[in-house]
Amino acid sequence: MAEIPIIWILGGPGCGKGTQCAKIVEKYGFTHLSSGDLLRNEVASGSDKGRQLQAVMASGGLVSNDEVLSLLNDAISRAKGSSKGFLIDGYPREKNQGIEFELRVAPADLALYFECSEDTMVQRIMARAAASSVKRDDDNEKTIRARLLTFRQNTNAILECYEPKTLTINAERDVDDIFLEVVQAIDCVLKKKQQNAAQC
Repeated sequence: MAEIPIIWILGGPGCGKGTQCAKIVEKYGFTHLSSGDLLRNEVASGSDKGRQLQAVMASGGLVSNDEVLSLLNDAISRAKGSSKGFLIDGYPREKNQGIEFELRVAPADLALYFECSEDTMVQRIMARAAASSVKRDDDNEKTIRARLLTFRQNTNAILECYEPKTLTINAERDVDDIFLEVVQAIDCVLKKKQQNAAQC
């Protein structure tokens, strides 16, 4: 895994992570793995595990790290041979998840943290929910604010723990301005990877 970049994409719901991930995938051909999508796919499969996960998510709680990590690890293993890099979207959600990920999967090369105010995120999620033909159980203001509170408490600990490899980006600006900053950071990681590979 050493030559394939792994980038954590952090930020609250509605901060624009998905938009930036789509642009990164288009430019670099990375594999985008969203812990939320992996969980929702498991729920949609109708499996016993999916039903258990559904109950936790509908209440605004966090699914156990072991469950999320095994879904991520499986997805990374499946794509490893063909992938140019991995975007791990919405993970880690707490410090111990980061530690476990680096032990069980591989160290992250970079963490991009998209910083956004709570009010902006609530407005964006509510607007997304109103425009969507698919209604998600967790897209109501009460659940969103509960998610944001949990998110804020956990994220501060992650940012402290991984400060050396974290880039905080102001996510309240124009999408293209944000992406310019993202590209600079990823290009820097890729350059370091190439130099390390050349030295091996």
